Amino acid sequence: MPRRSRRACRSGRIGFAALLAAFCVTALLYASVGFGGGSTYSALLALSGMDYRLLPVVSLLCNLVVVSGGTIRFARARITPWRGALLLTGIAAPAALLGGLTPIAERAFLMLLGASLCVAGALLLLPRRKVTDGPGGGAGARGGRAMLLAAAPLGYLAGLVGIGGGIFLAPLLHLVRWDGPRAIAATASLFILVNSLFGLTGQLAKNGTGLLGEAAGTGLPLMLAVVIGGQIGSLFAVRLFKPQLIAWLTAALTLFVGVRLLLGL
Repeated sequence: MPRRSRRACRSGRIGFAALLAAFCVTALLYASVGFGGGSTYSALLALSGMDYRLLPVVSLLCNLVVVSGGTIRFARARITPWRGALLLTGIAAPAALLGGLTPIAERAFLMLLGASLCVAGALLLLPRRKVTDGPGGGAGARGGRAMLLAAAPLGYLAGLVGIGGGIFLAPLLHLVRWDGPRAIAATASLFILVNSLFGLTGQLAKNGTGLLGEAAGTGLPLMLAVVIGGQIGSLFAVRLFKPQLIAWLTAALTLFVGVRLLLGL
């Protein structure tokens, strides 16, 4: 990790060792419910004192590490509802690129990120209606049309603050009974993967491609931490804990870092 970034982490409110542990736990929880964790990675990096222009790039790289494997597994298992998932993702991706390209001041960035986390945490606490997976399992067509209006704003937010957007998308899909839990998790995974790629492209175009090398050097230990946490979350967490408990823990973590970030402004 570059010296400047290490000093930033030591001088911030989260030390680097604690940051590694927090990234691992975040990836474990988020991967368990089909998310990448980019929103919380960004907040943790902000609390560590990292340059706010660098942290969306690091967060999006970590997102890609966590969700790429899950997206492939969902596809191989033929769980991904491709028609609806590609439609939502196709609308959101250009907006994610635009969000990544949009200049934003540091205070506005941190306020938006903290508020987004609080909203996301609240959404995760919404009750989920039981819907079966598969064709006709939910209100696919009706819910899909309703979600088309939300796809572009979620994509723009994803690119702007360095998240994937799935943490907002999935609870809304459950709310409108878009499909069953596994199909929604697969859709969110694809949504996060593509938005992260487009958002990252926009961030690099805005701040220069040299930022990628610094972010990779800074974030390599963090990416290793999320690989470990993500694999544990994908393979073991759901077997050991009830999905509802994992959702509550994820919501609690999201709300905690969001509130702490806002209180620190």
